[in-house]
Amino acid sequence: PISAAHGITVVRAGPERVRLAAPLEENINHFGSVFGGSASAVAILAAWTWLHLRLSARGWTGRVVIQRSEVNYLRPTTADFEAVCEAPDARNWERFVSTLERRGRARLPLYTTLLCDGEETAHFEGDYVALSS
Repeated sequence: PISAAHGITVVRAGPERVRLAAPLEENINHFGSVFGGSASAVAILAAWTWLHLRLSARGWTGRVVIQRSEVNYLRPTTADFEAVCEAPDARNWERFVSTLERRGRARLPLYTTLLCDGEETAHFEGDYVALSS
């Protein structure tokens, strides 16, 4: 539901990265820039989407939830923007998968960069937890 309300669209979704786009119009604040909560929501969704896709590709079923999030805003986002979540390094991914298979739950830190007109406007870091059904 939040993706529709914020006008979020998928630009790219694959094993190496997820790129979501969102328009300024649906996320604007009274200063004419993107509301911080909207920017955070799009960043959270990009990382959640990446993890959900990677786990689904392995045939895994369960829940993915966010445990912790932090956003550092570098400058105002004054136009349509994108959130890009890159895959973590292979070692962290394999440790996460191993723990999930062994314990039925695991935590993985993920990072998202917010971009506006090709410039970084914010950095997101979040811990996601996967819970087996």
